[in-house]
Amino acid sequence: MALLNEEQTMLRDMAREWADNESPVAAFRRLRSAAPVEGFDADAWTEMGQMGWAGVVVPEAHGGSAFGYLSLGLVIEQLGRNLAASPLASTGPAATAISLGESEAAQDQWLPRIASGEAIVTLAIDEGPVHDPRKLATTVVDGRLTGTKMFVAEGDAAHAFVVSAVDGLYLVTGEDGITRSPRRMADSRSHAEIRFDQAPAIRLGGPDLTATIIDRATALLAAEMLGLAEQAFGVTNDFLKTRVQFGQQLSTFQALQHRMAKMFTELELMRSAVEGALEAIDSGRSDVDQAVSLAKAVGGETLRLVSREMVQLHGGIGMTDEHDAGLYLKRAAVLEAMWGNAAFHRERFARLNGY
Repeated sequence: MALLNEEQTMLRDMAREWADNESPVAAFRRLRSAAPVEGFDADAWTEMGQMGWAGVVVPEAHGGSAFGYLSLGLVIEQLGRNLAASPLASTGPAATAISLGESEAAQDQWLPRIASGEAIVTLAIDEGPVHDPRKLATTVVDGRLTGTKMFVAEGDAAHAFVVSAVDGLYLVTGEDGITRSPRRMADSRSHAEIRFDQAPAIRLGGPDLTATIIDRATALLAAEMLGLAEQAFGVTNDFLKTRVQFGQQLSTFQALQHRMAKMFTELELMRSAVEGALEAIDSGRSDVDQAVSLAKAVGGETLRLVSREMVQLHGGIGMTDEHDAGLYLKRAAVLEAMWGNAAFHRERFARLNGY
């Protein structure tokens, strides 16, 4: 478990309080029913920008706080507990791509707008239904980018895209040469297929930058998964302590105690792996790729276990839309597939270690 400084502790506690008071699961249900085009509550996103969350990984010179990825992960974890829909996990790594990129003009134009929450910039990487950044057909000729990206998170409302091509990473802005096709997913969040046809593009960097940014996006996704898993476990634990069956609380049955104990230990391992990956990014360690793959593999398997147990241990009510269990299960399924599932990252971890 990471050792947090005073600022990080305050940031985590503030995010937890805001999520519980302003963005509970009930707020997500209302959002799902309203189905806004952007896929999130614009007013809530404005508040996040005002609180400085959108600029946590943006350099201070461009209006951010530069608190680092562990700090941003703490915020995303707390939002994940309540299924709060926001572009935060997308704009963070996109901002890093721009700040590490070759274009100072792009930094001056976009980073302050990202930090304030005014602009939403997201990553457009995968070109197939399965995550594999090595299989790319997107090309750039004379500053014009052509290709199709599938299942782009926050693609419906993004003002700009950080796009991977065969020869590196590019920033595509505006609407010229861009076609958006919304994709309805189980988690009721914003996903879109984005088609680029000779879209003007600004070069940010080569394939190494692409790999760097994907690792950062994956680590933040693992932080959201941690928040989901912690809340799913907590809700289930509370239910077992209050539900009476056969004249006894369900928590007194040894078989259920064993299942909860297994989940608790797996959650502790997950937290260690996720926070370890975020700390590795902030400290610039050479094994960031391995730490990220470990976090995503452990996180995917743990969240799958906890979300499914949440449904099963709640019995019949857990199978209904009336209960929140199904919402966690659906979001878990989408997050597990994004940026590579557990099998992908186990294989990647082994390959990075020479196996």
